[in-house]
Amino acid sequence: MARSKATKTARRSSKRDTPGLVMTEAEAEGEPRAAGKLSQKAYERELARLQIELVKLQEWVKHAGLKVVVLFEGRDAAGKGGTIKRITESLNPRICRVVALGTPTEREKTQWYFQRYAAQLPAAGEMVLFDRSWYNRAGVERVMGFCTEQEVEEFFRSCPQFEGMLIRSGTILVKYWFSVSDEEQERRFQRRLGDPTRRWKLSPMDLKSRERWLDYSKAKDDMFAHTDTRESPWSVVNADVKRHARLNCISHLLSMIPYEDLTPEPIKLPPRQDHGKYVRPPITDQTFVPDRYT
Repeated sequence: MARSKATKTARRSSKRDTPGLVMTEAEAEGEPRAAGKLSQKAYERELARLQIELVKLQEWVKHAGLKVVVLFEGRDAAGKGGTIKRITESLNPRICRVVALGTPTEREKTQWYFQRYAAQLPAAGEMVLFDRSWYNRAGVERVMGFCTEQEVEEFFRSCPQFEGMLIRSGTILVKYWFSVSDEEQERRFQRRLGDPTRRWKLSPMDLKSRERWLDYSKAKDDMFAHTDTRESPWSVVNADVKRHARLNCISHLLSMIPYEDLTPEPIKLPPRQDHGKYVRPPITDQTFVPDRYT
């Protein structure tokens, strides 16, 4: 890869490279909003800046052959999916991919519990974002009675060892828990009920989680007690305000993986090939999508 003088002396990213948001006077006085909440304009400006840093991180992951795993866990409607979308929308899906496994098959239920997740782990130069992960056992499976207490106890014994093996093998593991208040979760559920484009997000499991808020809280506390280790700690994201949660999570993720700026030199497009005697077939021979929007 050709590099400019600036990129040959690639700088290591630091907290100074991703400073906190500073709003302009126009943005601060712009869109009406709740006290302390970013305006849409300020949010979009900061998100765009962070997404540029994510592209730099992606190029470093590929260049350095890093293996990165990021887990997204938390309450239903806490904003995990929205944050994952903002992380991936500017990235190369061949380098950064999302894993969101469904209900295990009958065959998978007989496997070692971590087996189907291990199959999704990254190779060198890849980053994998798990939209829910092996922590299903400590959360929804436990609360909904899909596993036994003996299986939960075995999970708590095995999980720190499993994650320790990943880390010792060179995998960078980052774990996020999205925390949302009872009142805010209820508001988001009600919004989904009234929006046909969001209603699919309300699964039977979501409705059950609404009924069993306290049970999920106790399960989360127990999970943290066993798996919030020095080697593999949890990072809690306050997700009551989606804009803030997304920016805070992305900024934190960038700070967790040291990377260098490998921005290549500007690309110069080559001239087009001479058409010569080529004659394009009549466009009437092709079937076009109806031009309904002109």
